Parts: sequence; C-alpha cells; structure tokens
Amino acid sequence: MIQLTERAAQHIRQLTAQRDSTFGLRLAVEKGGCAGLSYGMTVAPSQPGDRTLDQNGARLFLAADSVSLLEGCTLDFEEELTHTGFKIINPKAKQTCGCGTSFEA
Repeated sequence: MIQLTERAAQHIRQLTAQRDSTFGLRLAVEKGGCAGLSYGMTVAPSQPGDRTLDQNGARLFLAADSVSLLEGCTLDFEEELTHTGFKIINPKAKQTCGCGTSFEA
C-alpha cells in the first residue's frame, strides 16, 4: 500500500494530537499542478470509501479515487532550509515538477 517514515508518522501524530480519534491525514490526488496531477492533504476525518491505514501510531486516510495512484508510495516529512513539509515518493510518477507537488502518471 503506502509506507510512512517515522518522521511522517511523528508529524501526523502531532497534527492530530489535539483532535478526536476520527481525525487523520487525508491524502488525495487531484487534477492540476504543472505536471497534470497534484497531491492534496488535509487533517480531517475519513470520507466514505476512504482506505484507512494505521502505522506507527499515525492514521492516514487515502481517498477512494486516489488509491491506485498512491499504491507503493512512501510518505516522508522533511525539514530543509528551503522546504519543510510532507514529501511523497511515488514510483509510478513518470515525471514530477520542480517543486515536487505535482506529477504525471
């Protein structure tokens, strides 16, 4: 399915710590971005049809219509000088944009 690094799991736990147990990080693929598809992330409860993953104490929801595009991905969290945030490593991406938030499948 999708793997969470410990850094990603830790950050998801921090984001959801003050919310009730129905919340997690919801990940979806949407049309848009400079490469055609982009990743969308929200801290929210799951939606009908979402796939729920619990890894390392962190809850991740995958939007039902995005599961096939997210299969085999790794979700990481990085803190760099020019960028801090979640990073998706997607082996199915044929091409990604320079900012890393959109891709072509």
